[in-house]
Amino acid sequence: MSTPQFPSRRAELYRNVPDDQWNDWRWQLSHRLNSLEEIGQVLELSESEKKALSQKGLFRVDVTPYFISLINPMDPNDPVRRQVIPTDRELSAFTGMMEDSLAEDAHSPVPGLVHRYPDRALMLVTTQCASYCRYCTRGRIVGDPSATFSREEMDAQIAYLEKTPQIRDVLLSGGDPLVLAPKLLEELLTRLRAIPHIEIVRIGSRVPVFMPMRITEELCQMLAQFHPLWLNIHVNHPNEITAELAQATDRLLRAGIPLGNQSVLLAGINDCVNIQRKLVQDLVRIRVRPYYLYICDLVEGVGHFRTPVSKGIEIIEGLRGHTSGFAVPTFVVDAPGGGGKIPVMPNYVISSSDHKVVLRNYEGFISTYEEPQDYQSHDPSTCAYCQHPRVEGGQTGVLGLLEGKQMSIKPQGFDQLHMRGEEAHRLRLDDNKWKPLGIGGGEEEKKE
Repeated sequence: MSTPQFPSRRAELYRNVPDDQWNDWRWQLSHRLNSLEEIGQVLELSESEKKALSQKGLFRVDVTPYFISLINPMDPNDPVRRQVIPTDRELSAFTGMMEDSLAEDAHSPVPGLVHRYPDRALMLVTTQCASYCRYCTRGRIVGDPSATFSREEMDAQIAYLEKTPQIRDVLLSGGDPLVLAPKLLEELLTRLRAIPHIEIVRIGSRVPVFMPMRITEELCQMLAQFHPLWLNIHVNHPNEITAELAQATDRLLRAGIPLGNQSVLLAGINDCVNIQRKLVQDLVRIRVRPYYLYICDLVEGVGHFRTPVSKGIEIIEGLRGHTSGFAVPTFVVDAPGGGGKIPVMPNYVISSSDHKVVLRNYEGFISTYEEPQDYQSHDPSTCAYCQHPRVEGGQTGVLGLLEGKQMSIKPQGFDQLHMRGEEAHRLRLDDNKWKPLGIGGGEEEKKE
């Protein structure tokens, strides 16, 4: 088997640290750097960085000795450096900035649990991370050691999951679940596995990237008790892929845990087709499948990281067909206001008729696909899966239009806005043909 070769680095400050300490994740956590003086021992700081590090009330700074060792100490534009070392540009507001741009709090039935999609939920289990990304989408809650989730809040999250049978998939995030005390993480996974309708448990973690020493054989054996268990890591640039990360992912994979990668499109860091191609190809070499590429969220302090959405489309154009299909992530805009992840991609459909679809490939080659003329549409009345679908809590969306379950989706207040006259009324072309299903701005109508 071909073993990928990646670098292993250690900053000059840590050259004499014994290997048994350097490779101890607890040592890495307890020796994180967070002040101007500490970081200045490793990096040649710019005036902008010094100003930010001297600022009171700045989003928390903490960097593990391992991760800061990946930074070129003399390069202020180093792509790893810009992700974890603040600059004074964080202090500038920008158009569209919000505290909670994804409206997670609005979709939170109990503290720390977000139920945005029909069959899955996000469980925030801690506010702490091994290091802190400067573009963090949860900067409003992450990083404050006095504001972590309590035992009572975790109990409330579990209780909600127990009484909500449509949830089959739970994602643990935060903060970072892998910084939890090992016994607490094991207890949490045990409680989730005791809920019969929860089929999949996922963990979102940057610990393997910030502190690969945490991925011990002991941890992997513990996680392997709770299959099917999935884990997504977070790598934004090829420089983050090291020999230590490759060893950590190998341990996780040998424990049977499938790995994916979620990255964020960041100006001046990875907003380049060639960087992204190198990133996804190196990820699949360590058997991590690229999953999502996110546009930067509209949260405080991230204006200088933002790119146009068109930059992401350009990057996908440079990946699809130019590298293996399983190495191409889905580019998404996590919609401000709580709309969830919306995939955005180049348009490969040029035109269509009732019998042909005109398509183009990554090279610009144009072809036609002949549509079938005798296709018999799927009959839901004879399909066992359609007769007994999993409950989705009424969140059918556009699929409901395609399936004929509703005729329209209306903005909030649409009917009230279009009412005329002193008495509210609705125009009916044929009262025998249509009937209302409910009252209010989200009212749906359907044929009898």
